[in-house]
This record gives sequence, C-alpha cells and structure tokens, in this order.
Amino acid sequence: MALLKIGQTAPALDLVATDGTNHSLDDYPQQPVAVLFSCCHCPYVIAWEDRIDDIARDYKGRAGLLVINSNDHIGDTIEDMRERVAQKAFAFPFLRDDTQEVARAYGATRTPEAFLLDSSRRLIYHGAPDSSYQDPGGAVPHLRQALEATLSSQQPAAAETPPVGCTIKWRSG
Repeated sequence: MALLKIGQTAPALDLVATDGTNHSLDDYPQQPVAVLFSCCHCPYVIAWEDRIDDIARDYKGRAGLLVINSNDHIGDTIEDMRERVAQKAFAFPFLRDDTQEVARAYGATRTPEAFLLDSSRRLIYHGAPDSSYQDPGGAVPHLRQALEATLSSQQPAAAETPPVGCTIKWRSG
C-alpha cells in the first residue's frame, strides 16, 4: 500500500454517504478538502469526533471535510454509520468505502487519520486531527492550523504528524 506523500496529487474519490448521496473532491471546487478516515467504534475516533465536527462547521463554505469509513469490522456497517449520524447530527458527509480502494489509494492505516488537500488537490498535511485525543483544551490543533495556512496560501508549519488511533480493519483475502 503506497502512502500519499506531501506535495503529491490525491487520488480522486466518489463514495456514497449515509444519506445515499455521492460525494467527491469535486464537490468543493477551488477549496481545500480534508479527507479523514474514521469509523464508528474506535475510542480515538469517539474522543475526537466532536472536534472533527466542529472543524466541518467552522470551515463550511471555505473548505470541505469528507469523513470516510473503510473498516471491515463489526459495528462499522452502513447501518451503524447511519445510527451514528442520527445520534450526532454531523455537519460532514459520512462516506462508506466498501471496497477499501480509497483507503488503499491514500495509504490510510488509522482511524482517525487526516489528509488535507489544497485547492489543487495536492497533499499539504497528513496526520492526527490534533496533538491529543485526551485533552481537547490543551491540544495543538494540527488540522486547523493546516487549514488556516492553506486558506492563506501558506504552507502549514507541520506538514506531517503521526496518525494516532485504531488500525483500519482490512478485509481478508
């Protein structure tokens, strides 16, 4: 599995959301897009998901946020995803990657794992949403800082941070 590298153009994606609509990078012309691999059950995802949702709300109209579940795991079906969306009323589309092709194309390995693309779809940030899933108030907001940098036509101070979370559950065979 090849990891998308900083500066490389991201692979296209077109996936179905929990509401049945399809979403792609093209939904956000001339805007940066954060592609975030997630799931329903991982304790790291659960700890970060309100902050991720806040990012979607705070940057609406200026940047896109596509959250993708590629897991082949109990508790991560499209029905489980719909239930989570109904509970949380997410501001972002929660997309299903049944084939796991998108996760493989990006080289994603963790949930949550963020890939921020500039408006030309080049990777400018890869890693954790922020520096601490346990301490929202004291965390360095890596993804927010990278979004602010790209919206100001700058490079983020930190282009990569270690992704922290549960491993993506791959289909066997």
